[in-house]
Amino acid sequence: MPSAIDRVIHQACQVILGKERQIRLAMACLLAKGHLLIEDLPGVGKTTLAHVLAKSLGLDFHRIQFTSDMLPADILGVSVFDRGSGAFKFHPGPIFSQVILADEVNRATPKAQSALLEAMEEHQVTTEGETRPLPRPFFVIATQNPSHLVGTFSLPESQLDRFLMRIQLGYPDSQAERGLLKGLERREMISTLSPTMDAPELLSFQQKVRQVHAADPLLDYVQALIQRSREAADFEHGLSPRAGLALLAGARAWALMDGRGQILPEDVQTVLPAVAGHRLNPAHGLAKVNGTELVEKLVSEVAIP
Repeated sequence: MPSAIDRVIHQACQVILGKERQIRLAMACLLAKGHLLIEDLPGVGKTTLAHVLAKSLGLDFHRIQFTSDMLPADILGVSVFDRGSGAFKFHPGPIFSQVILADEVNRATPKAQSALLEAMEEHQVTTEGETRPLPRPFFVIATQNPSHLVGTFSLPESQLDRFLMRIQLGYPDSQAERGLLKGLERREMISTLSPTMDAPELLSFQQKVRQVHAADPLLDYVQALIQRSREAADFEHGLSPRAGLALLAGARAWALMDGRGQILPEDVQTVLPAVAGHRLNPAHGLAKVNGTELVEKLVSEVAIP
């Protein structure tokens, strides 16, 4: 009998055709308690994937459409004077949901983008001198258009580092695209979906992810990858300790999804492009080189213990 994780993935694959690998990476990111960045051209299914995951997980969901005139209070909330009580009453913003879709996050100014930083890192927000906890579980699924498109503000490295993974969907293959053209409208399909997991189940799976074993030779391999990224002339700077922890968390989740209690080197190699792709900038003179190719080169240069 398929597990709840398999049912979520299967349901998502019925809507997002031909993208099982990306869907599995997105699910691994959420199981690892990470935030997900989906970067691609408009119209390839970024927002649809976020909607499907939220609906399948049965979590409280709120979409925030980022625009250039957005203010932090539009995200966090604001206090309004209540005449009845004679005091200010805080009205929570959309950030107080279990799943946040930060749609086209790089269309907002850096000031508005920064409103997500504390929420993503600490699972709390501080407004008007008071700290308020966010619900559990709490995920940010952000979509962004490529930075060369008009009207975008590049996310700073400090914010990019808050995302455990970044994935790209890309164009569908011809068979998947034919299925899209012949099938139902995606929004209609989403409206008919039922949750295949609930919050307690998700929290339980997240606990199981933390229990997946990482042997010392596996840790040696992860450290070798990190060290090589710091020494290689291909990158401006190497992976940080936080990136190493993210790599392990993603690999643990991938192993759990495969029904294993121990990480294999192949798990690390599978999640590495999604974990490292937005953290490694090509060195000067290599800006036009595909980042995925550089990460693949990094893997090829480090031997498995």
